[in-house]
Amino acid sequence: MPIMNNTGEWFKVRPDYYRKVELATPDWPIDFDLEYMQVAVAPYGGPLAAIRDATKLVPVKGAARPMIRIFDTSGNETGHILWNHGKLISMGWSDTEELICVLENAKVFVYDLFGNEKESYSIGGEASVIKIVEAKVFQSAAGTGVAVMTTSGRIFLKQNSNKTERKLPDIPNSNANCSCWEIVTEGRNSYCLLGREREVIKLQHGQTVGTVTANLFEKPHDRIIKISVSYNHQHLALYTNTGLLWLGSVDMRQKYCEFDTGRKDIPLQIEWIMNTHDSDADAVVISYPSYLLIVNRNADRSEIPSDPVMFLVAEMDGVRIISQTSHEMIQRLPKCVQNIFAVNSQAPASYLFEAQKKFEEKSYKSDEYLSMCRSNIELAVNECIEAAAYEFCPETQKSLMRTAYFGKGFIPSHNPEEYMRILRILRVLNTLRHEKIAMPLTYKQFSHLNPEVILSRLVFRKHYAVAIQVAKHLKLPESWILEHWAYHKVMNDQNDNEVARKITEKFKNPSIEGISYCNIAEKAYQNGRSELAIKLLELEPRASLHVPLLLKMGKFDRAVASATQSGDPELVTEVLLEIKKKMMLSNFHMIIREYPLALNMYKKIMMESSRTALYDIYNTEDDHKSIAEYHFYNALESEGLESNLSNIGNSYAQGRCTVEAELCADTARMLKLQKTLSTKHIGAAEFNGLSIHDTMYELLKIGELKEVEKIKSDYKVPDRRFWWLRILTLAEKYNWVELEKFSKSKKSPIGYEPFVEVCLQRENVREAQKYIQRCPDKRKVYWYTRAGLYEESIDCAFEQRDLHSLYELQSKMQLIRDPVLLEKICHYIGMLEARR
Repeated sequence: MPIMNNTGEWFKVRPDYYRKVELATPDWPIDFDLEYMQVAVAPYGGPLAAIRDATKLVPVKGAARPMIRIFDTSGNETGHILWNHGKLISMGWSDTEELICVLENAKVFVYDLFGNEKESYSIGGEASVIKIVEAKVFQSAAGTGVAVMTTSGRIFLKQNSNKTERKLPDIPNSNANCSCWEIVTEGRNSYCLLGREREVIKLQHGQTVGTVTANLFEKPHDRIIKISVSYNHQHLALYTNTGLLWLGSVDMRQKYCEFDTGRKDIPLQIEWIMNTHDSDADAVVISYPSYLLIVNRNADRSEIPSDPVMFLVAEMDGVRIISQTSHEMIQRLPKCVQNIFAVNSQAPASYLFEAQKKFEEKSYKSDEYLSMCRSNIELAVNECIEAAAYEFCPETQKSLMRTAYFGKGFIPSHNPEEYMRILRILRVLNTLRHEKIAMPLTYKQFSHLNPEVILSRLVFRKHYAVAIQVAKHLKLPESWILEHWAYHKVMNDQNDNEVARKITEKFKNPSIEGISYCNIAEKAYQNGRSELAIKLLELEPRASLHVPLLLKMGKFDRAVASATQSGDPELVTEVLLEIKKKMMLSNFHMIIREYPLALNMYKKIMMESSRTALYDIYNTEDDHKSIAEYHFYNALESEGLESNLSNIGNSYAQGRCTVEAELCADTARMLKLQKTLSTKHIGAAEFNGLSIHDTMYELLKIGELKEVEKIKSDYKVPDRRFWWLRILTLAEKYNWVELEKFSKSKKSPIGYEPFVEVCLQRENVREAQKYIQRCPDKRKVYWYTRAGLYEESIDCAFEQRDLHSLYELQSKMQLIRDPVLLEKICHYIGMLEARR
């Protein structure tokens, strides 16, 4: 069956196959030599930090001042830190790719991958007093933690920078010092395993003293010198000074094997090789100078020659090996890859792969191979897709995906979703593995981190163009990437106009949603670039977003202008109240006077909360009309209208409101008159607070006709109103004689129908009949009918030749069943109809 070129890197540790994959070769600077370096490497294809190892003698060129240098996996230097904080004990990387440096005095400094300091904290407690001899950076569910060992042999844990330190139990008394130690995490809790002579000590929080486990090895040895915990913290490896290797569970209850390496030299590192298909581990890799030894649970071994200096990096699906000249990865061979490419494989995927090759060669053998896997064609296609995801070589990926494409054509109603998903992911992975990006992730690592984390790491590395293309390819939002690009421009480009132009060009794409210029403007303001911030805010159409920043910047006039232009009363109110707190009142009034909406809103607010402030505004503006209204409302509330009318009238006069000023004068005179009348007619009527109409009405009721006529003259009351009042009061008194005299005094300005109305309201038909005769002819029929004088109504309608009224009266007579009047109506109707 097929043998591909990459099978040459396979090796067997019975019963499983492993492979060594070559990643992009790092191009280190000329002055950089890993042999003399203390190195910390981040997992998931992350960066590498190195500082000269103080325990090794090396010729120093240039300044002797120590410097931490940070590189990506391609050997490109991304940043450096001139170290001046004291003796560095250990370095490590957090799960967010932050470099953690632990000092001898228990201080911890945190840097990003460009060498910029982000924060610092202290382990605290006893660890800060006693010197630190060793430290380890570890990961747990609570975050990235730091563990330190003091000169007194005590161990302190800090789960993350926000939590307090915890002192682990004391080590059981012994004259021998601990030769090695490691941190194990279980969820959010962590404990320590120490190797001392021929025993392992477990220190867990909550115990008073550590628990000792001895006699793990069957063969004789002096002491344990190396401890290694697997990536998933489930397996443990112990290494002795005599070259014995013990593999077992991390709780030491299960022993997998005991293996004699036959070497007396101390290994450089020991790391577990995690499986690719699950979260378990079956083997460890031990590094010696120029030599790698792989040992599995079955005590089988395999040896690989290597560079003299190398560093092992434990990953979730293998172990990376970084040396001066190479960058490789050791993995347990995925089963799907083995099924396809193993010699003499009879798996359906292997036959399908060969069938596709023969098909491209236009060979008839393609059908023969296809017939061998047709019954399991779907399984074969899925294995090819899965194998492509695990491959690093683009050519192999293409071959496998072509095979899957070829095979799925023979599957009825095949769902291509998985095929397309892996195809998209492979394109992204190949881009990330490029030497310019230097993020050699595996498919399993990519799936674990999820695309959002990958994008954030690309953005932090300032690979904005690549991040946007990856986001588009994976159909993820790209707006936040553009925002970070804009932040970078704001921080680094000093030309305001050019920055604003570039940001506008990038953000004008209608397909990009959710971008706010305000976030970028705030960044510019924080960076001391107020003018750029204002330029960017002018591009933000949503006033509710950019107004708060304008207030924060102290651009109050712009904030008021933007709020009023938005037409949002709530926003205007919020801006006004905020500005009032921060400005002198006179300056505040000067600003809002230019914006009518803001001014009116402020007046409304003050009307409800502070009338005094409202008066200050009116006074500042010389708004005498509003001042008058202000005094008027206050007078009404305090029931002191009469005493304030002169002030109100003067304010109206100053405001050239002649009508209102005259009304105030008239009201003052009226109130004075009412007070006099109330005193004069005590008990007869109450006049205070009445209108002119009601005052006249009350006077007429008590017979003060002369007073009424005087008020009528003084206040220019119309005749029509006076006649109505006179008619009503006479009718209420049933003074029909006076009413008749009044009707004859002169021609009524309101006609005589009101006289009829008041008579009928008092059911005096005889008096009403007198005035009906003086009503207009066209209204007589109506009033006769209303008064119940049907015969007069019929005669009047006939005289006026009003057929319509006669027909209505006919209907009415039919209802009241008056045959005489009905006959008369019919006679009149007949006569009028005959005349037509």
